[in-house]
Amino acid sequence: MQYDLQSTLVHYPNMVDRTTTPPVAKQEPIVHTHHGISRTDPYHWMREKESPDVLAYLEAENAYAEAMSSHLKDARTRLYEEIIGRIQQTDLSVPYQIGKFLYYTRTETGKQYPIYCRKSVGSEHEQVVIDANIMGEGQTFFALGTMKVSDCGRYLAYSVDTTGFREYMLSIRDLDTNIDICHLGKARSAVWAADNKTLFLVTEDGTKRPDTVWRTTIDNPGERIAILNEPDALFTVFVRRTRDKEYIIFGSASSTTTELQTIPALDPESAPTIVIPRENNHEYDLDHRDGLFYICTNKHAPSFRVVAAPVSDPREENWTEILPSDPTVMRESVDCFGGYVAISERSGGRPQVRIINFATGSDALIQFPEPTFHVRIDQNHVFDTPNLRIAYSSLVTPNSIYDVDLESLTLTLLKQTAILGGFNSTNYTSDFVCATSPDGTQVPISIVRHKATPIDGTAPCLLYGYGSYGISSAATFQSNLISLLDRGFVFAIAHIRGGGDLGKPWHDAGKLAHKQNTFTDFIAVADFLKASRYVHPNRLAIRGGSAGGLLLGAVINQRPDICKLAMNYVPFVDVMNTMLDDTLPLTVGEYLEWGNPNIEADYKTMLAYSPYDNIEAKNYPSMLVRTSLNDSQVMYWEPAKYVARLRDCKTDTRPLLFVTDLVSGHGGASGRYDAIREAASDYAWLCDQLNVSI
Repeated sequence: MQYDLQSTLVHYPNMVDRTTTPPVAKQEPIVHTHHGISRTDPYHWMREKESPDVLAYLEAENAYAEAMSSHLKDARTRLYEEIIGRIQQTDLSVPYQIGKFLYYTRTETGKQYPIYCRKSVGSEHEQVVIDANIMGEGQTFFALGTMKVSDCGRYLAYSVDTTGFREYMLSIRDLDTNIDICHLGKARSAVWAADNKTLFLVTEDGTKRPDTVWRTTIDNPGERIAILNEPDALFTVFVRRTRDKEYIIFGSASSTTTELQTIPALDPESAPTIVIPRENNHEYDLDHRDGLFYICTNKHAPSFRVVAAPVSDPREENWTEILPSDPTVMRESVDCFGGYVAISERSGGRPQVRIINFATGSDALIQFPEPTFHVRIDQNHVFDTPNLRIAYSSLVTPNSIYDVDLESLTLTLLKQTAILGGFNSTNYTSDFVCATSPDGTQVPISIVRHKATPIDGTAPCLLYGYGSYGISSAATFQSNLISLLDRGFVFAIAHIRGGGDLGKPWHDAGKLAHKQNTFTDFIAVADFLKASRYVHPNRLAIRGGSAGGLLLGAVINQRPDICKLAMNYVPFVDVMNTMLDDTLPLTVGEYLEWGNPNIEADYKTMLAYSPYDNIEAKNYPSMLVRTSLNDSQVMYWEPAKYVARLRDCKTDTRPLLFVTDLVSGHGGASGRYDAIREAASDYAWLCDQLNVSI
């Protein structure tokens, strides 16, 4: 990225040589008063995205970060080449069948994006459906969103974002001619009906909340009919189709309540029918098979259960229990096939897949041998099939695609991602252990290291945490981590409360008034790693992003001695100001996660941990903070203000680097090579700070 030094120096003349003097942001204090409590915000002005002062400050911070890490240029290059050297750059995914075609992606050396292709079943003739490299040419950011093929295989509904702000533009492509036949504007997602011409699409309101489902046709795309509009700002809408393709499902959901409606896919103009009316704190999802809805519900089951209900009358009194509630097992979703049901679950902090065989009545789990791993149901578009496609990986096993024989539950490996550069998974070992939180709760930890790395209290460690929204932290394979593991690092994942690692109760125990549990769990994990001699007490780095950035911000305010350094990405750190602004994306819907600050008790709970509001004059660890100017989920000004206040308050001289990607969004760089360069840069700084040779 190029910086306009002359423009920067006008605003920050102290940076005469971009070397050792950090930018000092101007202060224009604004006082906010709520519930009789006043908060001073000296950097409110940074919200003005179009202001030259804002851009100058961000560029000054970028220039300072580059200058302070310029001695790592060669190390970045070595790490980049090392990471690239493990990737089979020209590669092919495992094909999956939809209708009469097999779909797959290709990657080619030197190209940033995948190429989406298909072949007719039994044919070797390849048709390029979308070449993202061609479409993304000349764009500083490019991301594909939804990609849905009509039942006949002729039409493709796809969406593209070129801003990073997750503003996806929906188009319809005629795959017989490879020509786009219409453009439908902004849409979050889309689903085809069975007539191959009717499309249901989801649009957003002014706060980017998906609020309306529309029906349109490719014959008359300018005409739209609203099928579902959700006025409650706590709820978002979505649309999808059952696996057997018989029903369109219209959903309206908050983080605690669900209401689903359906229409037959063959009769797209019919009126939707509510499956189970909205009831506070009732969450459910469903699939369809043979005239029955198979419903995964938390009614009378905090960890969910699976029931079957007739489509003609799915009221609770007509439910038949298929899989009862188990307080130790979280039932997450249900996927129906001709003779089977596959249920995704979590138990003991690890995922699992359960298969129910209707012919035999058997109920069994697919078995995996490693102590910590991740498994998910993959692309399965054929309803009557003897096989289930799954994706499996672990901290030591690369992503592996299997077909599971649904009768015998035997696994057939179709493809394991090739890791080049002499990688051998047997050189690494993983553990699954627990730390004890102050209230006695056992907090799971996934750990990986090279077998040659001793557990003797000398190793450097990178500890990752998230702990929000009921999202589980998956113990998946990350090829770029090998560069750390081969240099003696331990990598650990803290499966803390607030996440979904141990189910819905685990999430509930780390949100709203219980949010402090998330932070104390993470601190307990860090202390456990030191006490158990996995890590040297002064060689621990912590990493998080988004809501995980809030985690890091709160933790280092409460225990600044917990780590040597923190790596914080697009962090949600200005909790009070964001949650008090209901015009921002996500704010109102997240009252159910963080609390509503318009309520005094919630306000005080949130204020007690809000990272921006609890910065004090004290020593902090070394820090790297990254954000993106076009982030639609955590606005760039949150980390910008956070860093400015840290610079003003902290009493140490440890490095504080702040980098803003001026073209991307919440997920960072969109191209694979750009993302690897960023990872190499961050790993170089991490190793440098922990005195690890590169």
